[in-house]
Amino acid sequence: MPARRTPRTLLAIPVSLALFLLVPADLPDQAPASSPTGPSVRSRSPVAAATNAALSRLVTRGGAPAAALLTREESGTRFATTGGAITRSDHFRAGSVTKTFIATVVLQLAAEHRLSLSDTVDDHLPGLVRGAGNDGRELTLRALLTHTSGLHDFTADTGGTVPVTPLQAVRIALTHPPADRGRFAYSNTNYVLLGLVVEQVTGHSYAAEAERRIIAPLGLSGTSFPGSRRSLPAPHGRAYAADGSDVTTLDPRAAGAAGELVSTLSDLNRFYAALLGGDLLPPHLLREMRNTRTAHGSYGMGLFPVKLSCGVTVWGHNGRISGSYVRTAATVDGRHVLTFRVNTDGLAEPGLEPALLAAEFCPRTP
Repeated sequence: MPARRTPRTLLAIPVSLALFLLVPADLPDQAPASSPTGPSVRSRSPVAAATNAALSRLVTRGGAPAAALLTREESGTRFATTGGAITRSDHFRAGSVTKTFIATVVLQLAAEHRLSLSDTVDDHLPGLVRGAGNDGRELTLRALLTHTSGLHDFTADTGGTVPVTPLQAVRIALTHPPADRGRFAYSNTNYVLLGLVVEQVTGHSYAAEAERRIIAPLGLSGTSFPGSRRSLPAPHGRAYAADGSDVTTLDPRAAGAAGELVSTLSDLNRFYAALLGGDLLPPHLLREMRNTRTAHGSYGMGLFPVKLSCGVTVWGHNGRISGSYVRTAATVDGRHVLTFRVNTDGLAEPGLEPALLAAEFCPRTP
């Protein structure tokens, strides 16, 4: 999608398509036992063929060392990779996809009447947000969730690579005056504050609450909040910065509640399918999560919509952190989900992403 239409997330060779597998949806997430350089089971689906062709362009035109995708539908799952360096079971850093998890936890707490979206930041973190014209008494949790608080994005100062504590991140943001309050302006500071609110309300870290409420109930065995752990769980491939340097080892405190998550393709598909399918939130709060009016159509709460060229709208989030870019998109009912990833910070051509989503979600005839 064009850069100015996509929320800014945490740090911005022709090859053969390999490991293309069609399996029942309830099979465990395992890498297929086929060569990483040659095709395995192929589908004749025109959708699969178009999506796979779009995937290969992430490498040939997008500059990614390798790319992979996994789709989930009622009829089964489909995995494809190009570049030969990513397997289906690999763990990777999911960047700002973390925000969907944090927003879900906050909305679950709202469902339990332990907080209200109209609460101010000061109601839960008294006196914390003060300085340079910022005032937590005037900012609601809704404003944080929808990126309409006006708070400065602390990663604009740290580059998204410097490990900081949540309080340090907030203090960095508070050295800057706010943007126009009530206007959409994507800021990682919003979700760092939401992580602190979760801790204040529950007495547990946002990571512990996400584990208890989402990760464990859904059986997301490849998903974790690593805290200060710099290494990725096995199995995993390598991650590369835009300049080609290896950044597989990274301190996740550079992102915190705004982008700390480590996950897998299968886990992210399962999570978004469950969320949009209504398994994690009551209907009125799921509608609230998808309501983009506050952010003038740009963002809901931890989710944003994209209208594709064919008129179909998909919901999800993207994530960028040093060495990794991931995107999950799904139909509004969660019955059709796609997650793709590349093992670098981003893509050289922004138009490649919407083209891949359109290839997967836009109706076509065989």
